[in-house]
Amino acid sequence: MLFIETDSPPPFYQEKLTPARRKQLDQWFIGHRTQSYYIKRFEEFDKQGYLSPKWHWAAFFITFPWLLYRKRYMDAIVYSVAGWSFIQLNVAIVLVTFEFAAMWVIPDAYQMLVRMGIAGVIWVFWSYMVARWTDAYYYRMARREIADAIEDHPRDEAAQKAHLKKEGGVSLFGLALGFGFFIFSLVVINVQFLPIYAKPKENAVVFDAYDSGKTAQNKVAILYEQTNRCPTQLPITTENRQVQVRMATQVDGIVASDCAVIATIQNVKFPIRYLDQQKFIFYHNMDDNSWYCTTSLNDKQAPAYCADN
Repeated sequence: MLFIETDSPPPFYQEKLTPARRKQLDQWFIGHRTQSYYIKRFEEFDKQGYLSPKWHWAAFFITFPWLLYRKRYMDAIVYSVAGWSFIQLNVAIVLVTFEFAAMWVIPDAYQMLVRMGIAGVIWVFWSYMVARWTDAYYYRMARREIADAIEDHPRDEAAQKAHLKKEGGVSLFGLALGFGFFIFSLVVINVQFLPIYAKPKENAVVFDAYDSGKTAQNKVAILYEQTNRCPTQLPITTENRQVQVRMATQVDGIVASDCAVIATIQNVKFPIRYLDQQKFIFYHNMDDNSWYCTTSLNDKQAPAYCADN
């Protein structure tokens, strides 16, 4: 799509056709959907005598579904394989170069955002280039199919019309297939790849919350042994903004406790928002004068070192 001839006259242009006849053939190929838009573009290319960049919103946002919608099935396959591979190759080259050249000056907290930003800029640039040449590409397809229809059926208008309607027009099935592919890709990313990225972040946040709570519990336990009462006036602070630590004398669901340290996870971002407001509870059991740890995390998320004995 980006390597379209800019010859004058445009490729496959049928000079002997009258304007009315050419418009009729264009209408058969385009179909009824957005016909006036493409007729206008085709007439502009015919008049100027060469192909030039225009803007196409659908191609910018949904190139693959648009190709299937316009029955460009083989081009859609080529675009999805060659085009996306080209994007991935450029992303990899730029990221590797940036990792060695400049990533060391970026704080750790922003490095992943920078990587995602670089990939996003490359993707947007590619989409921008495709969108600029989509109308010229579709014009070229129309002129090629019209030339084939005239060559195969020089005196049979019905056959020409049938050929153009078969090769042109739109396909709602193709459009649904394109969006179905995107939905499938999102599901695969969410189920297979996102957990791979999220798990290390989850482990780090969970460990920090446990460590902050456990550190506070050790201090509270020492004072409890000295005074035999819960030191509720003890100031508890943590430098970790993702963990809030507080004390309580009663905890819902724990009857035999008179003192507890509660570490609550907060301010977590995508993709681990599900950890927000999850808690580690370190509580004193009056029955055996021991300290225990429990958590609101589920069995898969909860660390083995925090479980009621």
